[in-house]
Amino acid sequence: MMRQAARTEQGTPRLLQAVIDAMRVPELRARLLFVFAMLVIFRFLAQVPVPGVEREALADFFRQNDLFGFLDVFSGGALRSLSVVALGVFPYITASIIMQLMVPVFPQLKELSREGEAGRQRINQLTHYFMVPIAALQAFGQLTLLQQGGAISGIGASGEDLLPTMSIIITMTAGSVFLVWIGELITEKGIGNGISIIIFAGIVATLPQIIGQGFLERDNVAGLGLLVVIGVLMVYLIVMFTEAERRIPVQYGRAVFRGGRMYRQGGATHLPIKVNSAGMIPLIFAFSIMIFPGVVASYFIDPASASFMSRAADFVQRLFDPTGFFYYFFSFLLVVAFTFFYALIVFRQQNLADSLQRNGGFIPGIRPGRSTEEYLNRIIVRVTWGGALFLGVVAVIPYIATLATNIRALQLPSISLLIMVGVALDTMRQLEAQLLMRNYEGFIK
Repeated sequence: MMRQAARTEQGTPRLLQAVIDAMRVPELRARLLFVFAMLVIFRFLAQVPVPGVEREALADFFRQNDLFGFLDVFSGGALRSLSVVALGVFPYITASIIMQLMVPVFPQLKELSREGEAGRQRINQLTHYFMVPIAALQAFGQLTLLQQGGAISGIGASGEDLLPTMSIIITMTAGSVFLVWIGELITEKGIGNGISIIIFAGIVATLPQIIGQGFLERDNVAGLGLLVVIGVLMVYLIVMFTEAERRIPVQYGRAVFRGGRMYRQGGATHLPIKVNSAGMIPLIFAFSIMIFPGVVASYFIDPASASFMSRAADFVQRLFDPTGFFYYFFSFLLVVAFTFFYALIVFRQQNLADSLQRNGGFIPGIRPGRSTEEYLNRIIVRVTWGGALFLGVVAVIPYIATLATNIRALQLPSISLLIMVGVALDTMRQLEAQLLMRNYEGFIK
């Protein structure tokens, strides 16, 4: 109490004071400095390009291609310069999502998921192995599309282009694996989830470019002000829905035999069901699907030809224009659908009803077993409606903000805000736990 009163009298903000307290603890200071050092290495590698890159042609290509602009979010601008870490951690994210979807399908993986920590480590190892071919295929696909767009040259699978192409693919794959390794080091020796922190750092690195685009619209002061208000409101909603949860009461009761006697033990707790349990994954799925048809159609358009193929490709490209109503309308529907799909799959993998029954837990008024499973299924569906509609609104906010502010040179990066706020909350929560362990006052109530 005396310490809190002293701080209040000094007028030091709680967040700043918590950071100062963390830096005063040698272990926490070492962890924070380690995270900072790893991020410096990441940003350094993001500036090292692969051989044969024409920066001007590459910059023109990214201005005209929305799919690569979307992937560039996860690389922190490294893809825009085609650096050795241009793939970022996206192959690992893809491998993780695929493995999560494969667990309920394949009995062997399903058994591994039920073996506790050892099973999770084995699945994580398989995810790392699976990431390598995904990274190689993604590198070759990106290089091919960049060559077709005129950004680079000398890419091929035969002849004199084979060895340079293989060297670039191996370099980009190794860069992605190296970033994942750095992320795991941050998780182990730093604070927070390393993979998420790398994505967070990459997004933050692109903020100066976004701010610079805002200065291009300095004549539209009212529009910029409204855009800032919408951005602040988005951050508030993201924090609210990220932290929102439905707490289901759970009671535990079991018989324990000691010295030939039976004793009854009981307790009460709650089962938290997150409103936004799917996170950013439905947005990644939806936007990847919506962007892909337009990108493929762009390579079949011939302005000098009046063939059916050329006209059909032109129609598809205009239909999937990222600035049009159709694009965001179907993005909203896909995000809602993918949120339910992913949330229900993850829920089934957790086997909450079986876990409660094995540990002697039950929900008051609900019979253990199948009745509990059906009850939890109903709760999951109802709660997920809130998360699905929220993510759908986040997906279409850039379109709404553009219509409201009439600013097209600068758009609110809704996915980036969702990632940044989520990672910041998770990291702050872990730092808070470290501070509480050392009897320091934190900044999350």
